[in-house]
This record gives sequence, C-alpha cells and structure tokens, in this order.
Amino acid sequence: MNKQVCVIGMGRFGSTIARELYQGGHDVLAIDADEVRIQEQMGHVTYAVRADATNESVLRELDLPDYDVAIVALGGDYVQASVGVTVLLKSLDIPMIVARAANDLHGETLERIGADRVIFPEAENARRVAKLEFVRELLDYMPILADYGISKIRPPEGMLNRTLEAAGLSGAGDRHGISVLAIRRGRTSFLHPSKDEVMQHGDVLILAATSEQLSKLPEIAKRLAGDSSS
Repeated sequence: MNKQVCVIGMGRFGSTIARELYQGGHDVLAIDADEVRIQEQMGHVTYAVRADATNESVLRELDLPDYDVAIVALGGDYVQASVGVTVLLKSLDIPMIVARAANDLHGETLERIGADRVIFPEAENARRVAKLEFVRELLDYMPILADYGISKIRPPEGMLNRTLEAAGLSGAGDRHGISVLAIRRGRTSFLHPSKDEVMQHGDVLILAATSEQLSKLPEIAKRLAGDSSS
C-alpha cells in the first residue's frame, strides 16, 4: 500500500531514499534547508520544500502529523539537529520514525528518544558493496541472514525477452532456487509476478537468493544467450 513519507535531509543518502520511494509509488515530501538541494529534487519526489525541520510550527504547517513515515536522513555533521528533529517528530505522533545514525552513541540516543528504527548506512553499505562484485547488473543488496538476502538487479542481457519460467526464475523451487519477489517497470511494480511474465529492457527485479545463487546469474544468462544463437 502506498504511503505518505517525509524525508528530512537531502544529502546523497536522503535524496537516494526519497527518489527510490517515489519511484516505488509512494507520496514523498523532501525537506532540506538548502535551496540548491531542494531544486535538485524537483520532479524526482512528490513535493520538495526548503524548510527548517527543527521548527515544530514549520513541520505542522507541512502537515507532518498526517504522514505515515518520517525518515531523518541528516548526516554525521548534523548529529544535534538529527536528535532534535527526531524528538519533534515523536511529539507529532508520526507512526513510524526512521533515523540515520553516524555512530553507536548517536544510534543509542536516537533509540532512547523514540526512533522506531535506526540505520547505520555506512556499515550497511560496506556489507552491500561486498556483494556487488558478484553480478555486474546488481543495483543493491540487503542481507537477511548470513548468506541470504534481497537483491535488486537489472535482468542480464541473455534473460531479456524471456519469461521468468524460461529463465529458471519462477520461484525458489525452480532449477536455480531464486525467487523473483517483484518486478519494477517504470513507476509500476508487479508483486509476485506470474511465471509467464516476460522480462523487458529497463526492468528491475527484486530477488530473494543466496550469495552463491546470485553469483551464478551471469553464467545462467550466458547459457541462455547461447541457446538462442544455436
């Protein structure tokens, strides 16, 4: 279900989250005190507003109490502001508050003042980068277990114009053990796509797989391309 999400702080981390959420079909309000950063978000989010997020009256004027989720994406140079904004958001009774932490102490503070989830992007990105070497088409990776996670990839060339079933990706029980959870096509997403869904250029696949299964995708695509040419 689409949600109303506010993202505060349009640095590289915050702007990436805001754009991804907007592409996923959510209504996204981007807030930053820097006019240049706000101008850069125009057309990439639902609303982009230059505002001081440390001011409660400003947040109320922007109807923040009506939002489902607020993400405090302020960087390490703004630890004090991050804490202050999180306190204000908590007072507005926003159902879900996600806050970025620069270090363990910052994270512990955010948890104590009411952040529902604290994320450490630098540490998480380090784990993801280790996975990016497996597959050139891999856009992102989120670990779930030690050797299992959710991946976002572009279909390799050899898989384009083929159904999920033909590529062996129609479910965890298929021959490669990879589950396609969703396909994003422009601003449209298909959850639990049919085995007859044809992969197209520009698609993004959301997969559930082990690292080993993921690393075999280039080999699978190459074999499929070879089958087509024979």
